[in-house]
Parts: sequence; C-alpha cells; structure tokens
Amino acid sequence: MPQMAPISWLTLFILFSMILLIFNFVNYFIFLPNTPELTQKTITQTPFNWKW
Repeated sequence: MPQMAPISWLTLFILFSMILLIFNFVNYFIFLPNTPELTQKTITQTPFNWKW
C-alpha cells in the first residue's frame, strides 16, 4: 500500500478547508429571514407613581 507524501496531505487539507468555508459562506448568505412588515405601533407609557 503506497503512502502519501506530506505535501499531498497539505493540499488535501487546504482543499477541504476551502470547500468547508465556501459551503458555510454560501449557506450563510443564501438564508433570508422573514422580516415582519413595519407597522405603526404606538408606545404607551404608564407614569410611575412612587410612594416614597
């Protein structure tokens, strides 16, 4: 059984690392989250009555 040279292991590592990075980048940027439609909501504030 022939053994692989270390340079081949290095090129395989670089190749699979680049494939992993490209796969992750593509999956990250292809994801489109559902953005809720912007509606006008009024914010009601209740006044605080401190008893001290």
